[in-house]
Amino acid sequence: MAQQRNIALCIILSLITCGIYGIYWFVKLNDELCSETSSDDYQTSGVVAFLLSIVTCGIYGIYWNYKMGQKVDMLKNDGQHAVLFIVLAVFGLSIVNYCIMQSALNSQSGAAY
Repeated sequence: MAQQRNIALCIILSLITCGIYGIYWFVKLNDELCSETSSDDYQTSGVVAFLLSIVTCGIYGIYWNYKMGQKVDMLKNDGQHAVLFIVLAVFGLSIVNYCIMQSALNSQSGAAY
């Protein structure tokens, strides 16, 4: 089950820790979305996804955002989050994607922040 997180607090912690909490949040979002959707098409762990993003200078990160957008679509049964996530990632707004992913996980777990 996905952990409930306060989205505003996650953003503040990411800023205060100069992105270190953002890395943790990235890894946890990946792992929790993969476990909630339990589809076989994309099951890379969060740590591996983060390392691949570093090694490929962010190119894998764009692909990761696309796949996470598809997983959010599966959770919510609507929308075109995959395309939105790519556009936001290309413009350097991946933290907005994190917020949308966390919101989807929070609503899946029962109580949204």
